[in-house]
Amino acid sequence: MPVTLSLPFRPIYCLSSILSLAALFSSAVLTAEDLPVFSPEDVFEIEYASDPRVSPDGSQVAYVRVSMDIMTDRAQRAIWVVDTDGTNHRPLVSGQGNFSSPRWSPSGDRLAYLSNTEGKTQLFVEWLDAGETAKVTTLPQPPRGIVWSPDGEQIAFTRLVPTAPPILATMPDKPKGATWAEPATVVDKMTFRVDGGGYLPSGSQQLFIVPAHGGTPRQMTSGDFPISGAVTWTPDSQSVIFSSNRRDDAEYHPRQSDLFAAALLTGQITQITDTAGTEGRPVVSPNGRYLAYTQTTDIRQGYNGAKLTIRDLTTSESRSLTTDFDRSVSDIQWSQDSQSLWISYTDLGMVRVAKIDLRGKLRQSDIVVGGTAIGRPYTSGSFSVGGKGRLAYTLGRDDRPADVALMRPGKTPLKLTDLNGDLMGQRQMTRAERITWPSSHDAMMIEGWVMKPPGFDPAKTYPMILEIHGGPHSAYGPNYSTEAQLFAAAGYVVLYTNPRGSTSYGEQFANEIDLAYPGFDYDDLISGVDALIDQGYVDPEQLFVTGGSGGGVLTAWIVGKTDRFRAAVVAKPVINWASFVLTADRNYFFATTWFDAPPWEDYESYWTRSPLSLVGNVSTPTMLLTGESDYRTPMSETEQYYQALKHRGIDTLMVRIPGASHSIYARPSNLIAKVNNILAWFDRYRDTAQ
Repeated sequence: MPVTLSLPFRPIYCLSSILSLAALFSSAVLTAEDLPVFSPEDVFEIEYASDPRVSPDGSQVAYVRVSMDIMTDRAQRAIWVVDTDGTNHRPLVSGQGNFSSPRWSPSGDRLAYLSNTEGKTQLFVEWLDAGETAKVTTLPQPPRGIVWSPDGEQIAFTRLVPTAPPILATMPDKPKGATWAEPATVVDKMTFRVDGGGYLPSGSQQLFIVPAHGGTPRQMTSGDFPISGAVTWTPDSQSVIFSSNRRDDAEYHPRQSDLFAAALLTGQITQITDTAGTEGRPVVSPNGRYLAYTQTTDIRQGYNGAKLTIRDLTTSESRSLTTDFDRSVSDIQWSQDSQSLWISYTDLGMVRVAKIDLRGKLRQSDIVVGGTAIGRPYTSGSFSVGGKGRLAYTLGRDDRPADVALMRPGKTPLKLTDLNGDLMGQRQMTRAERITWPSSHDAMMIEGWVMKPPGFDPAKTYPMILEIHGGPHSAYGPNYSTEAQLFAAAGYVVLYTNPRGSTSYGEQFANEIDLAYPGFDYDDLISGVDALIDQGYVDPEQLFVTGGSGGGVLTAWIVGKTDRFRAAVVAKPVINWASFVLTADRNYFFATTWFDAPPWEDYESYWTRSPLSLVGNVSTPTMLLTGESDYRTPMSETEQYYQALKHRGIDTLMVRIPGASHSIYARPSNLIAKVNNILAWFDRYRDTAQ
C-alpha cells in the first residue's frame, strides 16, 4: 500500500528566536528528552495572536494578543503593537476586560477598537501621539464590524436593534406586592436560538454611522432584514456597501443575500446585485472603480465554494476572477494601486494567501496562515494589507499557536513575535507528519497527519487514536492542536485526516458526500488506519477513535460498522438526522441543503444515514461528550444515543459539560475537561503492560 511521509517546512526568520537560541546554547545543556511533556496545566499558559493589522504607513502592526486567565477561567484579549522590523513590541490597550478589533484610521494617527471594560462592549478611539482615548459610543447592544470612512471622519458598524417581542395572550393584573413567574415567551421565527448566543431577542442587525470623535450614531437601515458580515465604504466616504437578505421571506432563503449601498446624504438604500446565491465580503477598490466580493451559487448541494467576483461600478458589469480556480475564496483585500487583490483560501489543509490581478492571473505567496483555532488542527487565521505593500498574518505551526508575521515585497517573511517560546520552547512538543493513502472504496487519495508521542521509538508499538474532524465540510491540516498535543503526550499516536467531504481539495471532493454522509468517508478513514498500521509502530489491538460534531457522527457510524476499536468517544454528534434538522439552530439550512426533502416526506433517507440505525451492531465501549448549551447538535442527540446504548447493555458513559456550547472549550478548563475525560475513558481499555 503506497504511503508517503514528510515533515512540513516553512522557512521564516525571527530576531527573538535567534537570540533565544543563542541563550539556550550558552546555558546548561538540556536535550529535548530532558524537557517535560506538554500537560493539561499548560493550557492556561497558552497565548496566541489574532487579527493583525498593518498601519497605513507600513511601520507597525497592531494585533489582538489572547492569553488565558487561570483565575477567571476565561480568555483575555489585549491589543499590542509591534514595529515591522520586529522591535518595540508593546501593549497599546490592556487591563481588565477584553479589547478587540483594532482598526487604524486612514491617516494612521488613531486606532479604533472595541472594549467591554465598562461592562458592555463599546467603540473607543485612541489618539496615538497624545495617548488619549475617547469613548465613541454608549449603546445598549454591542457594535461590531467597525470600519473607518476613507476621510477618517466617521466609523461604520452594525449592531442589533431590538423590536418588541410577539405577544399572543395578555395576563390579568397581578396584586400589588405579588411575585409571579416570568411571563411566557412567544416564538415566531424559524431560527430562534443560535449556538454560543442562546435564545435570540427580537430584532435585526442594522447599519450605523458615528462621527469618529464621538456623537450620536445614525441608523442607516431598518426592517426585519439581517445584515451579514463586514461592510465597506466608497472612496468618497458618502456610501456604505453591505450584504443583506432583504426578502420578506428571508428565513426561507438561508443561502441568499445581495449587496446594497446606503447613501449618507439621503439615506437611500440601492440594490447592487441580484443573483441567486450569496454575495458577501464587499470591498471597494481604492480608486473607486471596482467592487470586489465573494459569490456563492444557490445550488442544493452540501458544499458550494465562493468565487471572487468584481463589478465595474462605472458600467455595472460583473465577472468572476476565479472561475477556473477550484478553491473557495474567503478574505479579500485590495492592493493600494487597485490593480490586484490579495485573497485567502484553504488548500490541502492549510490557509494560503495569493495575489490575483484584474485578468484573473493568480500568484500564490509562500506564506501559510493559521494558529488561531487552538483546540483541534483546523484551518484558521487572518491577514491584512497595509502601507508599503506589507502584509501581516497570523503564522501558525503544528507545534505552536499563532504568532504575528510580516510579508514584505521581495523579501523573506519575518516573524515579529514569539508568544509561546517561553512555554512550548521548554516542552517536548510533537510535530505533524504528512501521510497519504488510497481509499479502499475507489483508490481516491486521502491525506492525513500523524503525531507521535514524545520520545517516540520506532522499534516499539503504540496505541493509536483516530481523531475525526467536524463540518463535515471543513479541513484539518499541519496546524496547531492542543488536543492532539495532549493525546500524544499521553503516549498515543494520533492520526487525523481529511476524508472525502473535506474542504481545501476542490468542490468535487467536498461533494463526494452530498446526500451520502456518512458513507464512503468511512472507507477513507479505515484505510488510513490500515496504512498507519502498515508502518509497524501502531499496535493493531489498541485502536481508539473519537471526533466531534461531524466527527462525532462518523465515530458513532464507525462503531456501528466495526468492532476493531477498543473504545470510542462520540462528541457532540448528530445521531438521528430527522430529529437533528428539526432541533438544530440552523434547522432550515440543514434540512434544505443536506437533504432533498423534509423528513416527513422522505424519512428513509434520514434514517439510513443516521448512526442510530446501526446502534444494534455496537459492541465497542462508547462514551458520549457534549456541552449542555450546545444548540448546533443539541444535547437531545447525545441523550438518544446514550439511552440506546444503555438499553443494549453496552459499556457507556455520558459526560455533560455545563454551560458549554458546540465549541465546548470556550473556557480553558472546558478544553482540559474534554481531553482528560477522553483520555480517562481510553485508559480504561488501554493495555498498559507494554
